[in-house]
Amino acid sequence: MIRKALKSDCLGLAALSLQVWLHTYAKQGIRPQISQYALSTFTEEHFIRLLERESIDIRVFEEDSHLIGFVVADLNARFDSLAGYEIATLYVSQHFHGKGVGRQLLKEIESVHGLPFWLSTWVHNQDAIGFYQKLGFNIVGELNFNLQGELHRNHVLAYNGPNG
Repeated sequence: MIRKALKSDCLGLAALSLQVWLHTYAKQGIRPQISQYALSTFTEEHFIRLLERESIDIRVFEEDSHLIGFVVADLNARFDSLAGYEIATLYVSQHFHGKGVGRQLLKEIESVHGLPFWLSTWVHNQDAIGFYQKLGFNIVGELNFNLQGELHRNHVLAYNGPNG
């Protein structure tokens, strides 16, 4: 089931974020920069603050009362001259990859807010890049993610629809 996130979801959103983020970005293990970022960012309070922003829409995917994925759309975010809004986060528990959860979450956001939209992902996250390209996203630029003073290259991918 996909639904709009509630304040009561925020603890689960924080836990799922930690699970997905560490699995994706701590491939060589844990170091202080990773620990500091993850534990200070992915908190219940962080998600409560996001829910309070009118420009943010968070949708959760639940199965048998278990949170297995979520999407965060930032309707005010901009990148260069790209039209549309940003998919700021799309996280699905690895146990549910390949089951259509991410695709359904993106379709839900598209049905509510329309097209086009864009997102960014780490250049070394080949699973995500392949997933997005399979759905019809195109790489349109780059930006850097600042992790405690370290810059990490991200691809910016845009989606204008299945024929776009």
